[in-house]
Amino acid sequence: MQDSEVIIERRGAAGIIRLNRPRALNSLTLPMIRSIAEALDGFARDADVAIVVATGEGERGFCAGGDIRALHESARAGDGLAGTFWREEFRLNHQIAVYAKPYVALMDGITMGGGVGLSAHGRHRIVTERTRLAMPETGIGYVPDVGATWLLPKAPGEAGTWLGLTGLDIGAADAIHAGLADRHIASSRLAEVTDALSGLPRGSSSIDVDALLQAFSEPLGESRLRQYAATIDRAFRFDSVEEILTALAEEQGDFAAETRRVLLTRSPTSLKLALRLLRAGRRSASLAECLGRELGACLQMLDNPDFFEGIRAAVIDKDRNPKWSPASVEAVKAQSVEKFLKPAEPPLLL
Repeated sequence: MQDSEVIIERRGAAGIIRLNRPRALNSLTLPMIRSIAEALDGFARDADVAIVVATGEGERGFCAGGDIRALHESARAGDGLAGTFWREEFRLNHQIAVYAKPYVALMDGITMGGGVGLSAHGRHRIVTERTRLAMPETGIGYVPDVGATWLLPKAPGEAGTWLGLTGLDIGAADAIHAGLADRHIASSRLAEVTDALSGLPRGSSSIDVDALLQAFSEPLGESRLRQYAATIDRAFRFDSVEEILTALAEEQGDFAAETRRVLLTRSPTSLKLALRLLRAGRRSASLAECLGRELGACLQMLDNPDFFEGIRAAVIDKDRNPKWSPASVEAVKAQSVEKFLKPAEPPLLL
């Protein structure tokens, strides 16, 4: 159905999943997550489907993440919807990561938060000149989730730490440099790419898909993360936010100064917790381990005042002026971070 929030279709050898909330930048609702998971199960069983393609309707974004207004309302009401949303979203992220058939994500336009979870765990991640990718959670009193604490520590040097703490958006070249995308294709050719994928024969492998995508790929511009890699690595190598802020203050140049300025606008509690989760992710053996740890932190967020304040400032009142509590990194006590590391009950079952 064309008016559904997720449109599922078969085109030749391709199973196509189209996120269909363009006015909301295709932000995810619980019914959408369930529709996507069901479609993936169906395509996995269908011998005539060789490839799955995930795309977003409209020209502004692939997926801007979860519907944080709905999560905010659920948390206020205490109705359990937020917890159910995260559990099922994280299961979907894992389902994509282990999917047996080639999964192609067309990350055109805004790809943030939950949108990264729908794309960066896939086998073939396509970015365009319009891609703006971010894990912006520390700016809303939340933490990087959807398996980001598994993905970001694998970025070169401390690029993933920079992405997870600042929440700043990046373009195609940076996304590929950070290991969150694979190829750059012009947005004007995505329909042609989908048609070509649909025309592949049954039984096509990831090697076949990659060869096709390579034929459409275009050169990239310079990666800003690569350009400032030395600065990022020096400043973000520490295991405390206080040391990172001090190191940035000692660096020369506008990049370090702007990075530090941005960090000082983020939730201090979120910064400290995000760093703990990213460092734990670096030591983890699997995506499942990271998702389970993230779920425990997310459920504890339902009692965190910064989560409500961050969403209020971003999408309810839209004043972009959150009042964090505590207001500074130095005021965040170690025990207040530890409480977020409590395992989820019941645990996440994948």
